[in-house]
Amino acid sequence: MTAKLPVAFLPLIDAAPLIVAVELGFDRDEGIALDLRRAHSWSSLRDMVSFGQVTAAQMLAPMPVATALGLVGTGAALASVAVLSTNGEVIGVSNAMAQRIRDTGYSFGAGFGDARAAGQALIAAADGPLRIGVPFPFSMHAELLYHWLTALGLPAPAAVDIRTVPPPLMASALAAGELDAFCVGEPWGSMAVETNAGALLLPGSAIWPGAPEKVLGVRADLADASPEPLRAMIRALWRAGEWLSDPQSRTTACAFLSRRDYVDVPAEMIDRALSGHLTLTSRGDSRIVPDFVGFAQNTPQQDHAAWIAGRLAARLGLDRATARQAAIATWRTDLHDTALRAIPGYSPRADAMTHSFDGQEFSPSLQE
Repeated sequence: MTAKLPVAFLPLIDAAPLIVAVELGFDRDEGIALDLRRAHSWSSLRDMVSFGQVTAAQMLAPMPVATALGLVGTGAALASVAVLSTNGEVIGVSNAMAQRIRDTGYSFGAGFGDARAAGQALIAAADGPLRIGVPFPFSMHAELLYHWLTALGLPAPAAVDIRTVPPPLMASALAAGELDAFCVGEPWGSMAVETNAGALLLPGSAIWPGAPEKVLGVRADLADASPEPLRAMIRALWRAGEWLSDPQSRTTACAFLSRRDYVDVPAEMIDRALSGHLTLTSRGDSRIVPDFVGFAQNTPQQDHAAWIAGRLAARLGLDRATARQAAIATWRTDLHDTALRAIPGYSPRADAMTHSFDGQEFSPSLQE
């Protein structure tokens, strides 16, 4: 009998592995049926998992870590059993901020992809604390922003006003003058350009190429008590990630994701992210970003969890060593590896191998 597994997601490009696994039957090939349920916020999605309303969910990479550190939620402990996506986020600015940035001599078309130049231009254009929207306080969006701005001399979060805004509302918040900038997953950055609410300043991959963006989150106790259905889900998502990594799959993937039950935006908007060919401004400036979003690096890497925990601990006054050890325990590389080794002929990608954490803080670097 096929096990039916309810799984929650938000309407974002990086829900693609879940959607593709269902649409192409990769889940049924593994003897399970994923019942996808669209959620409206990251906190509600997290609570759906914690209180057993769904088996698993697309989650922001720092969410299980933050839960382990006692920073969010009152439900059960969480675990990450797979990486759904790497990167795929953009930093955008309001039209007013875009004009001030242009006045510094910065070119959106020429500078896109240069984290140092873009950050320096943004800081120079600020006329007060930058009001920046992120989808959730504990997210890679926030961590990338903090790392980026602090490395360029603007201490974050102390010198910025970080505000939580649901992804589909980022463009309207920008247009209403509530934000100077945002960091959000696609397609919602491109929607700001499409509706003439703002311009795209930088892809997240320019700050940290290959940063873990979304993970498959489950209750920690379920990972041990009922591992077989989770292993089947991991294999189905791995197959979906491999399929998505083939450029010939892009047109079909865009058609899937654009459906009303999923992301519910035109397929052309989906294609911008999957192709990496982004429209940056309403003037038509565009740029191709290689590896803008990735789906094939599926292994939860424990040094990444440790880096997230170290950043959270430093900012919130927690013991870093204790926080890192708690974080490492939430990213279940063991369960993931066991699941994939059951695939006939499976061979780990060279770039998907788990890195050992040696006690040093993993540190993304900006381009020089």
